[in-house]
Amino acid sequence: MRSWQVQEAKAKLSDLLRDATRLGPQQITVRGQAAAVVLSTADYERLKGHKPTLVQFLRSSPLAGIELDIERDRSVPREIEL
Repeated sequence: MRSWQVQEAKAKLSDLLRDATRLGPQQITVRGQAAAVVLSTADYERLKGHKPTLVQFLRSSPLAGIELDIERDRSVPREIEL
């Protein structure tokens, strides 16, 4: 990943965008510290992806529909001092 100083990124924005599209993510630094990463739209969409809702995820689980035998523990709880 190429690193661009913020001044250089401002001056050469079209080059930065072209490189992000052709070569992949481009890092922008401020005072030598990483500040941001520029991604192509294709890379962004791939990373963003489609994530199912929790309900969709649970319904698609291989364990969906399995009956669970759940029994409450009826033993006497331990005594504690308050």
